[in-house]
Amino acid sequence: MSVTAPPGYAAIITAAGRGTRAGGDLPKQWQSLGGQTVLARTLAAFAGFDRVILTVHPDDMPRAIEAFGGRCIIVAGGDTRAASIANALQTLGDDTTHVLIHDGARPLLPDQVIQGVIEALQSGAPAAAPALPVTDALWRGENGTVTEPTPRDGLFRAQTPQGFLLAQIRHHYIDAGDAADDVELALRAGIPVTITAGSEDNLKITYPADFARAERILGAAMDVRLGNGFDVHALGPGDHVWLCGVKIAHSHGLIGHSDADVGMHALTDAIYGALAQGDIGRHFPPSDPQWKGADSAIFLAHAADLARDMGFRIGNADVTLICEQPKIGPHAPAMMARLAEIMGISADRISVKATTSERLGFTGRGEGIAAIATATLLGG
Repeated sequence: MSVTAPPGYAAIITAAGRGTRAGGDLPKQWQSLGGQTVLARTLAAFAGFDRVILTVHPDDMPRAIEAFGGRCIIVAGGDTRAASIANALQTLGDDTTHVLIHDGARPLLPDQVIQGVIEALQSGAPAAAPALPVTDALWRGENGTVTEPTPRDGLFRAQTPQGFLLAQIRHHYIDAGDAADDVELALRAGIPVTITAGSEDNLKITYPADFARAERILGAAMDVRLGNGFDVHALGPGDHVWLCGVKIAHSHGLIGHSDADVGMHALTDAIYGALAQGDIGRHFPPSDPQWKGADSAIFLAHAADLARDMGFRIGNADVTLICEQPKIGPHAPAMMARLAEIMGISADRISVKATTSERLGFTGRGEGIAAIATATLLGG
């Protein structure tokens, strides 16, 4: 779902503008697009980069830290785009050789566009940028009237990410002014820029109608994944059980290597399954003593983070607990709230319910508790 960048490559995402032409109560990069913010979708395209720097308006810093803290380096933007990039470049050390600079308002960036820029840089180009050739007829006009046709030969529509050899581009941002894009700055400095293939999907959201167009593209490209999980734990000595992150008083406890939260284990496996990433045992081997008695929230948070890193969001989750006792209904709202907190989604996307096995089998005899879970992941 994302391009793995070569060692020494960093990405800068510019998102410090106000984007007022797009309308809405929030800057365009913070508005929702298909259930995620525009900026979250943009950042997901660069999940394969070891270092990502996000520039945001100072007023947006708390929002950015809450949403993306720990996933990228967040710096305050300047008065101009070039000033914002200059601030971001200051965070890059000698271990960075190349940098790709991308507009935060381009949330539908295809992998092949990133790959094309990287391949050009890897081939020795000091700079590379994606573009699309102009195919429509062009006119000049004045006062609503066509004044003359303009030849379109050799004209291109510029896109991002625009990639550069860091050593050649860094110092040109010190007194850059307000260049239209990074290629303009490179050309001023005499740096040749290789044109790579752009994509019609790589639109920049500027006006309200662009959101509708982006939604249509998302609908055509949506990647829907479904995963199932099942888990069982035996009941043994104890005075409480952990179920879906909630501690419930009970005549027995659940036996397991961790805290034996059967509901959370089933849900974690459902997410891993949707990602084709195995199960809890692959990521947290029971043979490893560090997971003895561990809070199962660690496992679920890891699965949810992995989904985001792979470019997916959790559409919904459904957990069914199978037991005669304890009664689950009174605790279901707290369970949904706790699962939502761990996974970083809203509680109205989570269902927790229970059923009995009509006193049949090991759950009917009170020997253990089972859980079935389903998770839907949405990508694209």
